[in-house]
Amino acid sequence: MIFSQYTLAQKTLTPSQPLQSEDLIEILKSDELEILNVNGIDSRRVTNGIFKHKGALLYSKLAIQNMSTNVIEAFGNVKIVQGDTLTVTGDTLYYYGNTRLAIVSGRKTVLKDSKRTLTTRKIEYDMANGIANYKVPGKTVDEENVLTSKEGFYNTQTKEFTYYKSVKLVNKKYTLTTDTLLYNSITKWSYFTGKTKIVNKDGTVVGTKGQYNTESTQSSFHKRTTVDNETYTLTADSLVVDGKSNNGQGKGNVVIVAKKDKTVLNGDEGFYWKSEGYSKIYGHAYVRNVVSEDTLYIRADTLYSYENARDSTRKLIGNKNVFIYKSDFQGKCDSITYNTADSVIRFFRKPILWSDQHYQMEADSITAFMVNNEINRMLLKGKSFVITEDTLVKQFNQVKGRTINAYFETGNKLKQVLVDGNGESAYYAIDDKNKNIGLNRVECGKMNLSFLDNHVQKISFVGKPDGKLIPPSKIKTAERQLEGFNWRIKEKPTKEKTMWVEL
Repeated sequence: MIFSQYTLAQKTLTPSQPLQSEDLIEILKSDELEILNVNGIDSRRVTNGIFKHKGALLYSKLAIQNMSTNVIEAFGNVKIVQGDTLTVTGDTLYYYGNTRLAIVSGRKTVLKDSKRTLTTRKIEYDMANGIANYKVPGKTVDEENVLTSKEGFYNTQTKEFTYYKSVKLVNKKYTLTTDTLLYNSITKWSYFTGKTKIVNKDGTVVGTKGQYNTESTQSSFHKRTTVDNETYTLTADSLVVDGKSNNGQGKGNVVIVAKKDKTVLNGDEGFYWKSEGYSKIYGHAYVRNVVSEDTLYIRADTLYSYENARDSTRKLIGNKNVFIYKSDFQGKCDSITYNTADSVIRFFRKPILWSDQHYQMEADSITAFMVNNEINRMLLKGKSFVITEDTLVKQFNQVKGRTINAYFETGNKLKQVLVDGNGESAYYAIDDKNKNIGLNRVECGKMNLSFLDNHVQKISFVGKPDGKLIPPSKIKTAERQLEGFNWRIKEKPTKEKTMWVEL
């Protein structure tokens, strides 16, 4: 482009079209001036000269000024001064007066503009439009930042820098590396594209497109981005991060990983407040908590996570349409809380739980107490109903009451059921030869049932029980079920459904 403009200038300048006086480069001072004519071309040889053109001053030890083309070739301590704040210095200068293009090069070529300095080996400066560019490695320094790149442009009017290839921005607060960066030194906003990393004392941000304010440390990313620090990782399709607080908001396939307790939250949109250790996520939201070698999955319309900084334990809360999945039990309810500190899970509002060991539990609220990653006890309160599938007789043992404590042995097998208040039971009696001898229907305020392999092995009552044993041949269909019986095994969540893979 430079040579084409230069050639055009040569073609258009003819003796019949002399340069206007205001277009000519003016000599203000020189120690020595020599007029030359080579092959019919007039030129001036100027030693220690000062030139003036369109308000700018040019300095050099030696300069050759072509009077026909209005071009200056200058050598030794060259300097351009434009306005009150901008200077360019180097070893050599080619200045095309007709286009006002200056090419300055040397071992150390420097452009200084107000509070910032650009250093490289060669600068092409369009003085008419105030745009400087370099195509060799350069470094820009201002009061707060040091920015390096292999190529770059600087608009001296808008104070905007555009950097390409191996871009690195460093200041006291952070380091930013990227492929392409537009930096406005007035607004302090950086706009970047390509693989980008921002590193500060609190963590790292990795993305491919976005913007960052070097003063407020606010940032927003428009493609898949990850924020990573010592406590959590937040990844999303788009992300907004407050660099001072390290709080983040993500949208689109959000994944929040709490590193200390191996908890992972997923959803369509999420928030993280670092100082509070608090996360909120919704839209296809589910959480994975790795307990020993097993994983607990909780799905809800909205999930909340609270970190206890003292011991790195966590409280998880699921609100509305909750599904829960673990290898040894599954459930659903309207809301749930899980505290990793004591391994207690609380289910509220129409909770129901199932197990691969053929039982179902319902109540107004259920609390599951876990020991060594397995259920040790379940506390059912209000309209409690326990159903176990007796695979031997292919029927259902049932217990209901106001409050029920269910105890489990290794393998999540039901071991004991304690009923307190309004107790009712319907269970099948088995003899020593595993033969069904009848259906026991009992009502008693308190009762204690012991189970072995899902069979009622022993039952005891506190108070006066009202019951009867119905022989197998005389059992009526209606007598097989307590009031409120509803075997809902088809509603049991799968892992895929809890993770929104299945609808």
